[in-house]
Amino acid sequence: MNRILIVDDEKEMRQLLRIYLMQENCFIEEAQNGKEAYEKILLNDYDLMILDVMMPVMDGWETIKQVRKVSSIPIILLTAKAAVEDKVLGLTAGADDYLVKPFEEAELMARVKALLRRSHNSSENDDVLKYKGLLINQSARVVFYQEHAMNLTQTEFDLLEVLIKHRGSVFTREQLVELIWGIDFLGDDRTIDSHIKNLREKLHASGIEKTLIKTVWGIGYKVE
Repeated sequence: MNRILIVDDEKEMRQLLRIYLMQENCFIEEAQNGKEAYEKILLNDYDLMILDVMMPVMDGWETIKQVRKVSSIPIILLTAKAAVEDKVLGLTAGADDYLVKPFEEAELMARVKALLRRSHNSSENDDVLKYKGLLINQSARVVFYQEHAMNLTQTEFDLLEVLIKHRGSVFTREQLVELIWGIDFLGDDRTIDSHIKNLREKLHASGIEKTLIKTVWGIGYKVE
């Protein structure tokens, strides 16, 4: 199920977009302005954002500017302006597509599907994991949170990579030991607990809640 963030200060427009998108089995979240949308982007992983231009607090132009600092999420820009220079401005700012109000449902959905398809195809070979503001470059073995590099040990990096790459899955201590050190590891699998504790402390110090990595009592650990 694709996760889509709708950003518009008009409640009626948000409701209309929700109706269209839910017919395609999409999970929808809403924001009333750019500031609220940016905060949601930092905490959640979306497949697409549909963004209005004219909004209070933070307009669409500024929202794109801020979001592009932390995310490559596909963005469809909605506006009442049909001039070519406005379209160019939106695409130059970092939007992936542009739709003029009022629009037909069929055109909106065609653009949504095209962007989602392109995004999913490119992400198959993507070397970067993204989750709630975290960027994990797997080949370079570095982790960023809101553009700030985190100082993780090799084991902490491996734990975070495994849990986020397979988020939703519960890993026992034995499974984590085998994935990180191999089946020949001779130590106590409870050493995982110490590494998880240190990793949580570093995540928390960077501004991430410690509950990102959840303890499943009697079993092991997971990331939702």
